[in-house]
Amino acid sequence: MRRLPAVLIFSFLLTVLPMLPALAWSNLGHRMVGELAQRHLSPAASAEVATLLAGESDPSLAGVASWADELRTIDPERFKATSTWHYINAKGGGCAFNVARDCPDGNCVTGAIETQRAILADRSQPLAARRDALKFIVHFVGDVHQPMHAGNRPDSGGNRFQISLRTPIQPEAYARKDYVNGVMGTNLHSIWDYYIFASTGRSFDDYSNRLNALAWPPFPPASQYDVMPLAWAGESCRLIDARGIYPEQHTMDDAYLDAMRPLAEQRVRQAAWRLAQLLNETLGK
Repeated sequence: MRRLPAVLIFSFLLTVLPMLPALAWSNLGHRMVGELAQRHLSPAASAEVATLLAGESDPSLAGVASWADELRTIDPERFKATSTWHYINAKGGGCAFNVARDCPDGNCVTGAIETQRAILADRSQPLAARRDALKFIVHFVGDVHQPMHAGNRPDSGGNRFQISLRTPIQPEAYARKDYVNGVMGTNLHSIWDYYIFASTGRSFDDYSNRLNALAWPPFPPASQYDVMPLAWAGESCRLIDARGIYPEQHTMDDAYLDAMRPLAEQRVRQAAWRLAQLLNETLGK
């Protein structure tokens, strides 16, 4: 079956399933997080990942990086049950997340990372449960580093912030009604999910190699690899205002994409570094 592109999924969510989250990063973005992380696993963690992912159609971190989103089509009930695990929102404003208020019962992206990490670390758990935990972690570490998935505005992570994007990237037939005279009717979340990376025209291999060739790690390591997911969410939230992610106008062109791309690439690399360190700590002992 042909996979539905991200933009169609966004339109579907906004009109049919408003209670569910939009995707964070595109398939390309999530795959790059997984690919870069895998290149920096310890031998022991790498062997454990290979054991856990044996039997997957693509038994790599990149290959399973979008699985948590793909549940939407392969297991809709499970996707609905885990839909709140993809994001966290500071309902009181600011970026000081309150766990009781913003992540009740652990049902947010930071809580899900912690819960799934505990399952992954528990060797007494069934192999299938640990495999799924690994797949969730790969995805959610990417999610929490996407600024639109850890914010404080009442617009569903930018899904209700409408954008008219002038772009040469032509949508397929399903979205042509929203693409008129070179302008795509979309939203800010879609810009960050899809267009910032897609507008480069780079392939997955080329893009991954380019990002991996940059200085590594992508920032000075903090104590215990700065493992707290809540701190990662706080970073994403603060970047929204600090880097002017919300444009003043609702129209944009490649200038915005080009300006924001270095930040998006940095967040992918930081997610990959932290994912690698998390898996090395969890699986490498």
